[in-house]
Amino acid sequence: MKPIIKTMVVGAVLAGMASCTKLDPKINATIPEEDFRRNADIPGLLRGAYNSFRGPFQDQTGVFSLQDMTSDDAIGPTRGGDWDDNGVWRVLHTHNWTASNQRIVDNFNNLLQIVFNATNVLDFNPSASVAAEARMLRAYAMFYVLDLYDQVPVREPGENLLLPAQVLQGTAALDRIIADLQAALPNLPEAPVYRANKAAARALLMKCYLNRGVYANRQQPTFAAADMDQVIALGNEIINSGRFQLDDNFFTQFTPENSETSKEIIFANQNTETDAGNVRFHYFASTHYNQNPSGWNGFTTLATFYDKFEATDQRRGIAFPRFTDSTGMRVGLLVGQQFGKGGVPLKDRAGNPLVFTREITPIVTGNVELPGIRVVKYVPDMKPDYSAPKDVASNDYVLLRYADVMLMVAEAQLRKGNAGAALAIVNQIRAKRGASQLAAVTTDNLLDERGRELYWESWRRNDLVRFGKFLDPYGPTKPNKSDVKYLVFPIPGNALAVNPNLKQNPGYAQ
Repeated sequence: MKPIIKTMVVGAVLAGMASCTKLDPKINATIPEEDFRRNADIPGLLRGAYNSFRGPFQDQTGVFSLQDMTSDDAIGPTRGGDWDDNGVWRVLHTHNWTASNQRIVDNFNNLLQIVFNATNVLDFNPSASVAAEARMLRAYAMFYVLDLYDQVPVREPGENLLLPAQVLQGTAALDRIIADLQAALPNLPEAPVYRANKAAARALLMKCYLNRGVYANRQQPTFAAADMDQVIALGNEIINSGRFQLDDNFFTQFTPENSETSKEIIFANQNTETDAGNVRFHYFASTHYNQNPSGWNGFTTLATFYDKFEATDQRRGIAFPRFTDSTGMRVGLLVGQQFGKGGVPLKDRAGNPLVFTREITPIVTGNVELPGIRVVKYVPDMKPDYSAPKDVASNDYVLLRYADVMLMVAEAQLRKGNAGAALAIVNQIRAKRGASQLAAVTTDNLLDERGRELYWESWRRNDLVRFGKFLDPYGPTKPNKSDVKYLVFPIPGNALAVNPNLKQNPGYAQ
């Protein structure tokens, strides 16, 4: 008897069938497996896997909320009745979350949706190149699940979905991710950057080897020489390829044309004016109502983080050609009096000078509109006359980039005792960014350099954990050292209920 398969197993295929004007009577029955596979829209399934990155990676409620809001470079203050959101942002920043925190629940589910969608592509016997892309996408999402939750549910293509998925933990999960990337590499394309590609796979492998000792013991990470050698070798492959270089203007990587004009982007989640995620949150979340572009007047960075930058460092903030000339707004970290077009000083809604102040607390009192240094890392996508932002931002969301690769090589060299080699790399980056040359590299100032380079890109918590700093106080907004349980997030209760192979992480209630 020929094998059969329910059409409802794959939502994307069913959706494609349902779009017809006349429903196929087979939808409510079963069809031969070979017919089902032959009629599957494999490009559509792969496109769906790419698009499923948008929620967890482009939205403020996505991994940004777990990787940056829990760290020293971001805070979501309450502004009167605005941005309270039942305290969800405060408990993340102060390390007081529980397993019911909606950001923790949603990111676990949404990251695993990417894993499912990518595995679904593999279930239809795709070409070697399509399978390689799907494996790379799956590995990227699995890496984040491992980094955040330490447990990764995994299914093989064709596995019975009615059975609970196996769960890999710690270095066992990491080994699976590495195996997927190594299997994908030979069949991945070199370009474009908004598709899974060879350099992206190598950069993600670097993340894996750099963090292997973290996932073995997050409280006391170790860094084996063999792992550091892998980081250096993979990084040198990317560096020596000649395909990437540091941009003259740091913010070129974050413009609406970034994938076409930047030489630094290795891997990005594509957006267009007609098909995009919520990448615009990277400026809307911070900008004030009376700025152009107008925003949600919410998230800020901390004064202690701002003070890590030199005044000449591009990354701290600059006037960006064309955009600043037309709107008056700078990009980067915004503090002090804000200006509109033509240098006109802006005011808040009460008519006071619009002056962003350095100091902020988790719950703001008094003038709730102004406190906090704002962040505009992605250059806003404006209408042709710059009168207002476009309804949908077309900036591609950057997932991996060249400066990160260079800093990972520098870190691996430093951890092997090659401080001179590390210093040369760090100073190369600093020279391009307009910062002064360092006399020496230590783990502390290398961590600071990663912060200056990668703020608000959903890597800060990962870095702080690896450098043993994540549990430390962040100043007045987080004055106390955190319990070690906060090195990983809890497994959501609904996930525990449906998969007995998952176990709650230590220190959290079931």
